Amino acid sequence: MRDNTLTVATVLKPQGIRGEIKVKVFMDDADDLKGFSRLFVGGEEYSVMSVRGSGEFAYLVLRGIADRNAAETLRGKDVEALRSECPVPPEGRYYIADLIGCKVESADGAAIGEVISVTPAATDIYTLATAKGEVSFAAAEGVIESVSPEERRIVVNKKRFKEVSV
Repeated sequence: MRDNTLTVATVLKPQGIRGEIKVKVFMDDADDLKGFSRLFVGGEEYSVMSVRGSGEFAYLVLRGIADRNAAETLRGKDVEALRSECPVPPEGRYYIADLIGCKVESADGAAIGEVISVTPAATDIYTLATAKGEVSFAAAEGVIESVSPEERRIVVNKKRFKEVSV
């Protein structure tokens, strides 16, 4: 991924014989993909001809991908969009790319670790690099007190963090 792009989906498989691809969407809803006129798949730029679907899956038709064989070459590749063209997340929501590298600390300022990955789920799973190795925690209610991507900082409730971390 380049600094000026965000990964918005990944190609799962070809759909049908006319070059359509099925993607797993990493945005709030597949409808969010309808706002893009171009996307990058595997580093190559494609014009978006059509988008259909809802929820976490969408079907894309990209200019230059005319048949199933061409669509098959995209399987497993990331779908990226220019960050400048991505919608601004609603209040209290963040792009995962903006959380990677944030320092995690308790409300009293004690350093806990640094975010190395976030796995989207009903309750997102954050993985941190700490002095003692990797630690994961669910972003369950009451765990995260504040998030400030601009300051590269996430503050957690120490007690709740200890209850949900592994």
